[in-house]
Amino acid sequence: MVASGFHRRGGMEKANAALAEYLADVGVPLHLVGHEVEPELRERPGVATHLVPRPAGSFLVGERLLERTGLAVARRVTAERPGARVLVNGGNCHWPDVNWVHSVHHAWPCSDEGAPAWFRAKNRLMKNSARRRERRTIRAARVVLANSEQTRLDLVRHLGVDPERVHTVYLGAEPSWGPVRAEERAAARAWLEVPAERPLAVFAGALGYDRSKGLDRLLEAWALLCSDPAWDVELAVAGGGRGLDHWKVEVARRGLDGRVRFLGFTERVADLLAAADVLVSPTRYDAYGLVVQEAICRGVPALVTARAGVAERYPAALRGMVVPDCEDAADLAARLRSWRGAMPRWKDEFRPLSDELRSHTWRDMARTIHSVVSRSAPGIPAAAEPPHPVAAR
Repeated sequence: MVASGFHRRGGMEKANAALAEYLADVGVPLHLVGHEVEPELRERPGVATHLVPRPAGSFLVGERLLERTGLAVARRVTAERPGARVLVNGGNCHWPDVNWVHSVHHAWPCSDEGAPAWFRAKNRLMKNSARRRERRTIRAARVVLANSEQTRLDLVRHLGVDPERVHTVYLGAEPSWGPVRAEERAAARAWLEVPAERPLAVFAGALGYDRSKGLDRLLEAWALLCSDPAWDVELAVAGGGRGLDHWKVEVARRGLDGRVRFLGFTERVADLLAAADVLVSPTRYDAYGLVVQEAICRGVPALVTARAGVAERYPAALRGMVVPDCEDAADLAARLRSWRGAMPRWKDEFRPLSDELRSHTWRDMARTIHSVVSRSAPGIPAAAEPPHPVAAR
């Protein structure tokens, strides 16, 4: 498996770790190639770890080293064991076997208006590079795994992938992340210093200069809401990144000091959701949206844009919590008002979906992927032999 990471702190890294754990449990010998592998996985019998550095923290250089190491390990392992399978993510390593796609760069535009010029230039350079690598690698894959039907359609529409080769497998859920107990909510609110009676909305996402997660539209909607003295909801923003100071200035510019609180990066996502009354995810692009699923599993209603893959899992009864246009701040504000006016009802409405999502665990996801891959022909055909690594361009 070649992936950026295998750990429990991030969305795609968490999914990669869950698959690796399952394969190790069922006795599949594993080689994990990544920038970070959690210690518990590294110590598992039958698991060989190949850690790849990111010199000076450079993602661009790190990606090239990840591919070079991935190709070297894949060649050696498949030479020693011709039936071995190689799984990569998107365009991270050009090996034509199994590709588990966590996002589609061809469907994910740059959203960096207002960012410094150097960032916009770098962002477009990296996006163009990612698209070239994505097109080349995913088109060559024998088996393609998508995390939502939206992702599957994006692969077919933008990359021309044969629909018969794409299998949709939804991300799994943590079995222990069930509805929040009263004492758990009280402890989480004490941690955040939020009064028990105060409604709390939560936004969670990286706070860089890129605006893909839609925080700018949420702040625009929040300013509209806070212009009404009756609006009593506090907004907590969880996430870190180099754009944090920029977002704090934006909050002050909109006159939202005291109405929006920045929590910084936190690994206590389960506690954050335990304290929340609603999660707001106004994303411009999200192949799935794991934090939305996690909120719903915790019994927390989630307001999400239609551009997130997880929105396709909302039944008709919950369509009022799906924003059709991610750029429409007024509509987002209206839907938040609707939620505030019927908080108990929305909590009840989400319960069936919460039960459904929790019933599909990480282990269920991994078992399905293992089955899909096992049914496909093993080995790499000679005609599809990957090329030797090329110098980064």
